Order: sequence, then structure tokens, then C-alpha cells
Amino acid sequence: MPSITPDTAAIEVVGGVDTHLDTHTVAVIDLVGRVLGTEQFPATTAGYTALLAWMRGHGRLARVGVEGTGAYGAGLTRQLRNAGVEVIEVDRPDRKTRRSQGKSDPIDAVQAAKTALAGHRTGTPKQRDGRVEALRNLRVARRSAVEQRADTQRQIKTLIVTAPDELRARLRGLNVKQLIATCATLRPDRADAATPATAVKLALRCLARRHQQLSAEITDLDELLEPLVAAINPDLLAVHGVGPDVAGQLLVTAGENHDRLTSEAAFAMLCGAAPIPASSGKTSRHRLNRGGDRQANAALYRVVLTRLRWDPRTRAYAERRTKQGLSKKEIIRCLKRYVARELYQHITTNDLELAA
Repeated sequence: MPSITPDTAAIEVVGGVDTHLDTHTVAVIDLVGRVLGTEQFPATTAGYTALLAWMRGHGRLARVGVEGTGAYGAGLTRQLRNAGVEVIEVDRPDRKTRRSQGKSDPIDAVQAAKTALAGHRTGTPKQRDGRVEALRNLRVARRSAVEQRADTQRQIKTLIVTAPDELRARLRGLNVKQLIATCATLRPDRADAATPATAVKLALRCLARRHQQLSAEITDLDELLEPLVAAINPDLLAVHGVGPDVAGQLLVTAGENHDRLTSEAAFAMLCGAAPIPASSGKTSRHRLNRGGDRQANAALYRVVLTRLRWDPRTRAYAERRTKQGLSKKEIIRCLKRYVARELYQHITTNDLELAA
């Protein structure tokens, strides 16, 4: 009689992982949902290897549901993919489930495994090893610099409001560029820092120089980002109203493996530009979608505003819909949905692998 190999004898199992900064808790279930075991492993390369070996020790591993594939679970997701394991991104358990089952790492890991088995509220994780990931990292630094520069500018203007009359009269009539340059060249006496008039000059000079440094950082990052975006998807940059910042955000939202977007409607939902049905009984209506990637939604908004000003077709559409009784906000929501459909075609038809 021929011997039965381990692969044919082993049962098929599904894994689930609840990820954290220092440890990952993993659970394994069979195809009918019975829990075969739970265990905790360190969030290190050696821990990932041990975690995978432990799951495979229970049977043939069909797939693994992982929480936080773009955060604490990013390293584990890469290692599982390199080992040929199908990884499913699962959402955290909803509040109703947690109220009935409680909250612990093993419970969350079991729930992740059951979610991966059922295929409910799951998705394909983004690939984190290509040029889109490099683009995302650079955009994180740029966005932080832009936000800090805006905060610095607001703080400068707030200090000017309460500054002594002579200094306030000197600075209030200047535009932003002149204001920053003037404040950066102030020469207060450091020995007289206990005097409010001198202290405000010291503070304004410090903030102005910080503003200049942040502006230099943003310029430096833009010099890296613009050619990178053009190399990844030049067709997207050629679309009317789409600049490097908008294109970069939409590429990051779609991800390196843009084939995970099953349709343009899914991309619109991902960007928060797809109206959500809110009908009941004789009422048929849609409500505003407040979900999705809000940065991608803001990128679509900027495209719409640009076209409303410069694109004749968009202006004609807005005039026609205004005559039909729609408000400006409703028209912009409709236009964002149309723009998402158009840009989806440019994103998905571009082959990122050939551009690499």
C-alpha cells in the first residue's frame, strides 16, 4: 500500500493574527471554524519564522487573516508573502462582536481567522516593497513639514496681534513672504529677554527661521517627489487638473498592486467619493460618504476645483446641474465621482512593473 504523505494527510487550516508593536498573537482554525490553538510570538524576523512554522504544524495553511497589514503587521505580511502564503487584510471586530465576545488578543486572533475563512470584511493588502511605498514615505515627511509650516505661520500672526504697537504696525501690512523675511532678520538683545517687547521679537525670529527651514525641506522633497511620480505613472500627470501632489496621493491610495481594486466603483468608495444608499420604504436617496481615504478625497476635490475654473466642459456641467436645482456642494460631489472614474482608468492601465 502506498504511504500517505504529510501533505495529503494534513487537514486544511486558516490562520488569524492580532498584531501589536512587540508581539503578535496568532490563532489557527479548521475549515468548520473550530479553534485548533492560539500562541504569541515576538514581532521580529525570528518570531515571524516561528509563527509560520507553528501555523503549518496544524495542517495545510490555506490563508492567513492579518489585522493592520499596513502598520504593526507590515513586516509579518512581507514574510508570509515571501513564503507563498495568501494574506488577507481583515478589519478589527465591530463593537457588537466585542460586546458579546469580550476583548483579548487570542479572541481577536480567532476572530481574524474566522473572518479570513468567511471572506467577510476582508481585502487584499497593499504591497510595501515598491516605488509607491517609497513615494508614500516621502509624502509622509512632506505632509508633516507642510502642516508644521502652517502652524508656525499661524503662531507668527497670533504673536503679532498682541505685539507692541510699534512692532505690530511695522509687520501687519506685509504679505507672508515679506513677513517671514522681516521677522527672520530681527536683531533683539538677548540680554533683555525678560522684557515682553524683546521676547516677542526673539519668538518671531525663531518662528520665522523655522518657517524658512521647513520651506527648504518641502522644496527639497518636491525635487524628489515630482520625478518619482512621473516615473511611476506619467499618464496620470497628463490629466487636466492633476499635479504631482494629487497624483502622488492617488497612487499611494491605490497602492503598488493596483489590481486589488476590482472596479472603478471600488476605487471611488476607497476615496470616499461614492454616495452611500440611504433608502427606506418609499424614500429613495443617497447620503454623503464620510469614509474612505480623506486625503484621496481632498485630492479629488482639488481636481474638481481646478476644472470648475478652467475646464469648459466642467463649467457647462455645473451650470446645467445648477439649473436643475442642485447646490454647489452637491455638484462637487457628483464631479468627484466622475473624476474618480476617469482617474481610475489612468491608474489601473499603467503597468507599474514595466515602469520599474
